[in-house]
Amino acid sequence: MGGSPLRILVVGAGIAGLAVARALRLAGFRPDVTEKAPPGELSDTGLYLPGNAARALRRLDLDGPVRPLGEIIRRQRFLDATGAPLCEVDLESLWAGVGECRALLRAELHRVLLTGAGGAVRHGAEVRTIDLLPGAVGVTFVDGTATEYDLVVGADGPRSSVRGLAALGGPSRPTGQIVYRSVVREGPRVAEWTALLGQRAGFLVVPVGAGRLHCYADETGTAPPDDPVARLRELFGDYGGPVPEVLDALEQVHVGATDEVELGRWHRGRVLLVGDAAHATAPTLSQGAAMALEDAVVLAESLKAAGSVDAALTAYESRRRPRTRWVRDRTRDRNRTRDVPPALRDPLLRGRGGRIFGEHYRLLLGPL
Repeated sequence: MGGSPLRILVVGAGIAGLAVARALRLAGFRPDVTEKAPPGELSDTGLYLPGNAARALRRLDLDGPVRPLGEIIRRQRFLDATGAPLCEVDLESLWAGVGECRALLRAELHRVLLTGAGGAVRHGAEVRTIDLLPGAVGVTFVDGTATEYDLVVGADGPRSSVRGLAALGGPSRPTGQIVYRSVVREGPRVAEWTALLGQRAGFLVVPVGAGRLHCYADETGTAPPDDPVARLRELFGDYGGPVPEVLDALEQVHVGATDEVELGRWHRGRVLLVGDAAHATAPTLSQGAAMALEDAVVLAESLKAAGSVDAALTAYESRRRPRTRWVRDRTRDRNRTRDVPPALRDPLLRGRGGRIFGEHYRLLLGPL
């Protein structure tokens, strides 16, 4: 179907939606992209992209624009709450032949994807109804306009409206984690990906270029605090390593509860879910963006190779499910270590932590 005049709608202009739009354009399609939110600046947060994300960016022919951005991350350091070493992961060795790991601002990656997708996003276009028709999808927007498409791709995140409108599944489920994200500009010098592991909580610091640090912290819970800065200082005030200086430099902190999405199927009729709308997990393995980028590559390949949209969607889902299931299961495995007392966990990590954490990515080293 490559180059065919399929009418395709991509709902959502985040990383997943823009990556899908880029991949489809490279395959000869010209999708419409809509986003219910008005145009505006993205939140000031960072993003860590493992090696499989770099590989997907190459397949999207976007590795060049991304290369000057952020910092290449060559090693992960895990410390205990005092700042004493636990283990390390050599990322260059782990991802050899796949891609380099990089940390950058989320807004930087978004700008690259927006340009790659052609830059045309219809903002304020919220989908009101979806009707599954024979060989098509009827879409009505909240402004009353209605259009038919050959394919609708829901890339609108873990709380996807497309998922509900197409009867592909219920609401997302809380993972039981509260996450905090911030970018610090006047903090300590940190050269590597550095995580401090405590009891049911952790604090991560990653350089993202120009002296800035992406800071990510999490704790067990379901209700975000009213004052996230105060909560971070309360929760991590006695941590060692770079954490005290980071806490002193904190200004704006974004906080929220994380969700998980697990569905029996990702497509119904000519409606397909991708990215977090289909398979969101807690961000423990930093695979959310990587899975979305991979989804985009595989969807475009499936549409180009198949003889029909229906065959393409079936082929796409059969290729993607094993990898996203692996990420979900390994995420749950790693999250279970949060409940192990440090007195038991830390000696294990000092002996085998590097191998254990590296193993979590084994399947992702292979081809898409």
